[in-house]
This record gives sequence, C-alpha cells and structure tokens, in this order.
Amino acid sequence: MGLNTEIVITGVGVVSPIGIGQSEMWESLVAGRSGVDTVDWLSGSEWPVRFGGELRGFEGKKYVQPRKSLKVMCREIQFGFSAASLAIENAGLDSNSVDSDRFGVVCGTEMFYGDPHDLIAALYHCRDDQGEYEYDKWGEHAMPHIYPLWMLMYLPNMVACHIAIAQDARGPNNSICLGEASSLLALLEAVDVIDRGHADVMVVGGAGSRLSITAMIYRGAENLSVNNDAPAQACRPFDAGRGGMVNGEGAGALVIETRAHAEARGAKPLARVVSGGRSFGSPESRGDGMRRAITAALEAGHCRPEELSHVNCEGVGTQVDDACEAAAIRDTLGDLPVLAMKSYFGNLGAGTGMVELAGSLSSLQHGLVPRTLNYETPDPKCPVNVTREPIASDARRALVTNQSSTGQAAAVVLERLD
Repeated sequence: MGLNTEIVITGVGVVSPIGIGQSEMWESLVAGRSGVDTVDWLSGSEWPVRFGGELRGFEGKKYVQPRKSLKVMCREIQFGFSAASLAIENAGLDSNSVDSDRFGVVCGTEMFYGDPHDLIAALYHCRDDQGEYEYDKWGEHAMPHIYPLWMLMYLPNMVACHIAIAQDARGPNNSICLGEASSLLALLEAVDVIDRGHADVMVVGGAGSRLSITAMIYRGAENLSVNNDAPAQACRPFDAGRGGMVNGEGAGALVIETRAHAEARGAKPLARVVSGGRSFGSPESRGDGMRRAITAALEAGHCRPEELSHVNCEGVGTQVDDACEAAAIRDTLGDLPVLAMKSYFGNLGAGTGMVELAGSLSSLQHGLVPRTLNYETPDPKCPVNVTREPIASDARRALVTNQSSTGQAAAVVLERLD
C-alpha cells in the first residue's frame, strides 16, 4: 500500500492492562512492569486458567459521554470509546477544527460475547415445575425480562457508531472484524479512505477482550498457558519454555489526518504512516501470510530492514504460532530487534494491534526499544533477535505486525516526525 497523500498521526489513546493513556503505558514498558495477574472473579472457579491481562479499576463513566450511552455499551465498547476519547483529546481535535462530513471512524473489533448474567431472569421464567429449562417458553416468558436494547450492547460495529455519534463524525464509517489483525487492518482502511480523498480526518480504533467468560468458554483453554502460580511469567513469546497464550483485554485509538489538515489547524504531527501490507495464509501456514504482508509494507514504503528500530510482532506465546512467525520475520527482516508486547498484557484480541502500535510510537519518540518480558531461553525453532534488554535506537522508523489465528496478516511502517 503506497500513499499519494502524506498522512500523519496527531493523537493517541490507550486503555490497557499496563496503563490508561500513552504515557502511563510507556512507563510500564520502560519499567518492565507486567499487567498479567490473578483475576479475582476466576480465582475460585473451576476454569483451568485463573489469570490474565485484566483492566483493573477501569470505569467507563470517566470517559463515556453522554453517560446514558453506558447502558447500551458492553465492556469492550466502553474500552474502544474511552481510547478514542483520549486520542481525540490528545490530538486537540474539536468541532471547530474539522468538517463533520469529512470526519470518519474505522474500528477493528470482533465478536463481543454476551454476559450470561444478562439472561438469568429470562431463563428463570422458562422453567417447568421441576425447575428444568423449557425451550417452548422462551418467546412468551423470557422476552419480557430481556433489556430491549440488549443486542446493541454487543454488536461489533457499535464501537465505531458510538464514537461517530458522540463526535458528530458524519464521514465514512466502518468496522473490521478479523481477530488480532483487526486493528492494523482498520488503520490501513482509514488511511486508504483519506488517500482516496473521502475524508480529512479519521479516528481509528481497536477494542477487544479475551477475558469475557462467554468468550473463554467458546474458545476453550487448549492454547492457553496454565501457569497459575506465576501469572506475570506466563506469556513467554519465542522462549523455548513457552506454554501458551494469556488472555487479556484493552483498546487503543489514533487520530490520523492529512499533514496539510493537521498543520492548518495548528496540530503537531507525532508520526507518519509510511506504508502498509496485508495478506493471509491458511491456519496451518500462517507464516506465509505474514511474509507477504511484511514484504508488501516494506516495498510500498521503499523501506529496508536496516532503517527500522524494531518490529513489534504478534508473539502470542504458543509453540506453533511463534515458530511460524519467527521464520517469517527471519526471512524478511533478518536480525532486526523483535519486541513482543503481549509478554506484558497477553492477547487483547482485536485491541491488540492498536495498543502495540501505540507502544512502538512511544518507542520511536523516546529512542528506546523496550525489552520483551520472560524471554530467557532461546529456541532454535525461533531464530529471531528478541529484545532481552532495552535497546537505544535513533532509527526513525518501526514496523508493527499482527496476524489472526486463521491466518489474516497485516503490517504497518511508522516514521517518527521531529
């Protein structure tokens, strides 16, 4: 994806297990502070995994306006809206500085699974005399006990909708639902919208949670780490002793716009979106999709690996996924330093890419690549240069990559602007 228009990032918002706001998250990255810990509501359960990257103390009411919108927002939607609010504030964007008809929103999301507690009353009224559930009673007896707008609380497109309504953004609006690749693919879609001349400013977000109990039951625990005794050491990307993924939750958002528009309203550009690549591979050969996405991003941006400070990669911490990704990174990027931020907070689902991109942007701004947590024993099957310690770098560019469990892949090249 080569660009005809110079598109810059002017605002960043983060809601993550290691910090709310870009600066708070960066402090955690520099300190090597993990956001993975025992999850209270799982600690007494029979679920085999009782920890995760939880957003502790998060209160949507601090960020969601109007407040009445909260009753039609599940937790993930609140994350996404809050991150967007922080990004818009960071960008200094207001109604007087943007044409509403040329102001759009694209969000990376995924299926948001309903909370079983929402349906307890409905299920209770569908019992027979022996207390057993009766399907035939659902229509007549259950529906009166379900909140009429219940479905709106969990629709994936509602993140973008709520942001657009609150900001009066009447331009292009879209939602990309492709697992962990959703956020970066949403960014590339938003960049394309501006590059085609259909908008001046776009809010781009990504929100997700793998800590929803319904999502956990649906997905199962097969690929998860079960290191309940040491949660902070559970996610070990590329390490020989890695034992599986860690579930997490969070969201990130950016404000992107043409450089001309940013300068006209007096905003300071933080970084430039140089180029991007997207591709896919089969679930059995996910490395192929990643190779193609990285190659496409580098070629479109006329960028060589040695110009990059690091690659911020998927690094989920499973044996197979990490080996496939490591091979793709080695083939396309050689010995480039590899940062795996999931070691700090786990897999945030569709929120992953935007939070990790915010981390790479901070890295470029501070000239420092953080270390990857829990990388102790190199694995010959993962011949990549994982950052064991923080690395100083004056390089102006970085690469961020993500791929889904079904093989969708995306890569974005960023450039720091001084």
